[in-house]
Amino acid sequence: MNLATEYLGLKLKNPLMPGASPLVDDLSTVRRLEDAGAAAIVMHSLFEEQIELERAALDRDVESHTQSFAEALTYLPNEDDFDETSEQYLQLIGKIKATVSVPVIASLNGITPGGWIGHAKLMEQAGADALELNYYDIPSDPNTSGAQVEKRAIDLVSAIRKNISIPIAVKLSPFFSSLPNFVKQLLGAGANGVVLFNRFYQPDINIEDLDTESVLELSTPSELRLRLRWLAILSAQINTSYAATGGIHGAQDAVRAIMAGAHVVQIVSALLRNGPEHLATVLAGLSQWLEEHEYESLAQMRGTMNLKHCPDATAFERANYLRILKSWQV
Repeated sequence: MNLATEYLGLKLKNPLMPGASPLVDDLSTVRRLEDAGAAAIVMHSLFEEQIELERAALDRDVESHTQSFAEALTYLPNEDDFDETSEQYLQLIGKIKATVSVPVIASLNGITPGGWIGHAKLMEQAGADALELNYYDIPSDPNTSGAQVEKRAIDLVSAIRKNISIPIAVKLSPFFSSLPNFVKQLLGAGANGVVLFNRFYQPDINIEDLDTESVLELSTPSELRLRLRWLAILSAQINTSYAATGGIHGAQDAVRAIMAGAHVVQIVSALLRNGPEHLATVLAGLSQWLEEHEYESLAQMRGTMNLKHCPDATAFERANYLRILKSWQV
């Protein structure tokens, strides 16, 4: 069975890869992921805030000695003291590249064009084969328009594209007023693909302590449905690379995502629950399903359930909505 696929211009042996998570922090786990069949390794994100905090710490250290005498030049902090976090990330890219033979996709999380985007170039220099830009923007100012939010993302992609030559995938949320148009603009700014969708970690409210508290909940297969809808809509109209992430736990979930138009699927929660070897289980199940249904290759199956045969997505969605409502019985 030919499970080969292409994503961001990278030729991959199959469509399965771990999504951004702490799994890559341990090199022995990275080896287990490759042994289980991972076609690429996606790293956790380096955050804009981390880099800016490191830079602010350096500025404070430098300014604290501006009134000292000339010999005080020796007070300047060592680079390892102020750039440890980002430097460690760059080193980890090199270590993972030396550990596995599959492509390594670095991840950068930010929302504003600024000096920190130079780290995208450093990631490329460290050996990253592609960059996943995790665009995580939650506008809370009522004076900020949707167009402004989109422009921030487009400007960010454009600025990063000027810094690097490796492919860029933008990891999006579903909360845009016209996702197809927005994706087209991102591609025009230099993106090579999109990842659907980011999972936001929503804070809860502790009603006894009158405080917010962080809650981490792993995904469930039901979350895949939102991804399937937009994969089906986008892949039928916009020719680019698509990755599905969120809600993919087993082989049939992967089949659904690929039928909707995904080139690759990223798995996180199922691997955190079941270990890296679960990837091999999903891969074997995917291959078996294709054989049983007489597909000769993954490419033959991809996009067979997108909306090419239903150009009016609105009619398609509303018809199904009506059907579901009428099917409910009290």
